[in-house]
Amino acid sequence: MQVQVRGGRGARRWIAFGLMAFGAVFLVIGLVLAGQSVSFLTDAKRAPGTVVALEWRNDSSGASRRTRQSDQPAAYPVVEFTSADGTARTFRSSTGSNPPSYDEGDRVEVLYRADSPGDARINGFASLWLLPLIFGGIGLVIAGVGTVVALVGRRRSQAPR
Repeated sequence: MQVQVRGGRGARRWIAFGLMAFGAVFLVIGLVLAGQSVSFLTDAKRAPGTVVALEWRNDSSGASRRTRQSDQPAAYPVVEFTSADGTARTFRSSTGSNPPSYDEGDRVEVLYRADSPGDARINGFASLWLLPLIFGGIGLVIAGVGTVVALVGRRRSQAPR
C-alpha cells in the first residue's frame, strides 16, 4: 500500500527554491566582500609594522555566549606603523584568534589606504579573505543542497509510475 501526501512536490519545490535563494544571497555577500578585499589591495600602500600589544576581548554576541567554546577571549593585535607621510599610526586589527596569530614584537606588513591611513589591515589571509570565504562557502553549500533537492524532486516527478 502506498500513501501519497498531497502537496509533497510543491513543498519540495519551495524548500529547494528557498535553499537556492538563501545560498545565493550568502554567495553574493561573499563575492561583494571579496571584491572589497581586491579593491583594497589594488589601492593599498604597504608599510612595515610591529605588533605592540594584544587586546584580549570576548565576543559579545548572544549566539557565542551560548556555546562553551566561544567563552574564551580572542587576541586582537594592536599594530604600529609609519605611513608614507612619516606619521606614526596605530590600529587594532578587526581579526582576532585564540591562540593568538601574532605575538608582541612580531613584524608584520601593513596595508593601508593613502587617503585614509586609519583604514589599515595586516597583510594576512584572515584579515583579507576569511569573511569572503566563509560567506561564499556557506552560500555554495546551501545553494548546492537546494539544487540537489530540486534535481531529485524533478527526477522523481518524471519517473514512470
